[in-house]
Amino acid sequence: MELNLLPEHARVMVVEDDVVLRRLICNAIELEPSMILAAAFGSVTEAIKWLERETIDLLLTDLGLPDGSGLKIIHACRRYAPRADIMVITMSSDEENVLACIEAGASGYVLKEAGHTDIVQAMQEVRAGGSPISPLIARKILARMRIARPVVSDGQASQPSKALTPRENAILELIGRGDSYAKVAKAFGVSVGTVQTHIKHIYGKLSVHSRGEAVFEAQRRGLLKLSAPKPGRR
Repeated sequence: MELNLLPEHARVMVVEDDVVLRRLICNAIELEPSMILAAAFGSVTEAIKWLERETIDLLLTDLGLPDGSGLKIIHACRRYAPRADIMVITMSSDEENVLACIEAGASGYVLKEAGHTDIVQAMQEVRAGGSPISPLIARKILARMRIARPVVSDGQASQPSKALTPRENAILELIGRGDSYAKVAKAFGVSVGTVQTHIKHIYGKLSVHSRGEAVFEAQRRGLLKLSAPKPGRR
């Protein structure tokens, strides 16, 4: 079966008004082989004006910007670059903001306290089909879901497990150890886009949205057993 490969290099636009954080994120993106920094702005107006004439594969935007809400940029992205992935970084963990962003089209929502390297890793998760969400935010959303949805009884039939292929198992083991997508791609002699496609298939089979959830769920189902790290490996 032919893989539906993701683009080798994702064009990224960053919208963040904190100059220092924006520079850190941009530097981290430029060091990531699977991404290309297409543009970086500090305001809603600049970002939307640029989107009207350029194309991107991934939008990373703050919500609280000097001239308005990042939600306007998300809506503009959906209009001008409908196939692009969207991730939000913000100081706010307010669940109303989270839900508004998800409804607008965001696939990830990460607090700034995560750090620029973790933010870039979350961007890779989004490109691979995941939905990374900071733990504090996830807890709030889950709490709301528990109120809105009845608890499933233990006696209800569970979904049948979908086995991972040997290649998917091997890839999941490496990312479970913390290897980057670029490092995994090098280990198997394939492109980062191919690795991301495999990750997307793994997420689908396990019904998860992040690498942490994938490793936990695969281990829970007995589909994956992480071997002990080699001596000296960090």
